[in-house]
Amino acid sequence: MYLQSKPMLEFPQPPKAYSQVVLDDTDKPLPKRLDPNTRYAYFSTIAQGGKSLIKSCRDLHLSRVVCYKTLKPEFAKDEIEQRRLLREARVSAMLQHPNTVPTYELGRDNRGNYYFTMKLVHGYTLREILNYRDRYDLSQLVDVLIQIGHALDYAHNHGVVHRDIKPENILVGPYGEVVLLDWGLAKVWSAAGGKEGQGLDESAQSHDTDLLSAADDAMMEGLTQGGQVQGTVMYMSPEQLARSPDIGAATDLYSLAAVLYEVLTGHTPFAGEKVYEVVRQINEHEPLRPSARTNLPVPSLLEEVTMTCLRKDPGERFADMGQMLRLLQERW
Repeated sequence: MYLQSKPMLEFPQPPKAYSQVVLDDTDKPLPKRLDPNTRYAYFSTIAQGGKSLIKSCRDLHLSRVVCYKTLKPEFAKDEIEQRRLLREARVSAMLQHPNTVPTYELGRDNRGNYYFTMKLVHGYTLREILNYRDRYDLSQLVDVLIQIGHALDYAHNHGVVHRDIKPENILVGPYGEVVLLDWGLAKVWSAAGGKEGQGLDESAQSHDTDLLSAADDAMMEGLTQGGQVQGTVMYMSPEQLARSPDIGAATDLYSLAAVLYEVLTGHTPFAGEKVYEVVRQINEHEPLRPSARTNLPVPSLLEEVTMTCLRKDPGERFADMGQMLRLLQERW
């Protein structure tokens, strides 16, 4: 069952000039000599990360609008950030799954800076959808998480851990498409089975620390919603908060379960006015069972799946994402 099966938000549609297929675009000849520096035009910034820019632009060779990701100018020459962007582009390209965003091209612009292009998906993030939780029944939202689980199961079986599962990184489109975004923190292993490059691992750890610091600053400014900290920290496993070098697929199970907990209850598993309070709870406390956090009915199977995957010891969670998926797809 897809989200279209019930009345819902009106999904944003691309401008007609971008989406309409016309003969003038399909049949125009390519230039005799192709210049990669003039392939993309009509840039418009659609999002900014801490160190990256995401733009929409028109691919003049294929007459379509695509998503174009590059580093902000102040980070464009940073070797660690360059390697992380390369990894994100190649991980996204190598994980060819219906619930990931296709990568089209990796290259350098006319200044020599890295960029990569990918499919531009129109829709709403799961965060935006959860802001209108009463419009959807539980089966619709769990179906979204099942599709994300399939993407993660595929990634884990190909040696990749996402490490940044949260509602903001789950996109639902108007035609039933569900995709997992942002593989910038993905962990991969060397061919010999060793851990990822040390510089990149340190960069990821620094990124996690920056997230905690930024979230704490937000709390100091009173940027709370119902007493809950909103952001990545709410979905991070204890081993990720500890920046363990041995993080594996179990951390994605924890994060997906934290999203499932929010779907079931309208709350994240832990809350607090300061990030350090939330971190302490994640490390030291057990979350209340979902049925104790909401007046809505909570299916017992979904509750057990959630609580199992939120266990602090990774070894006590399910053996793999496939096991979690099999339970989510039962007649709960």
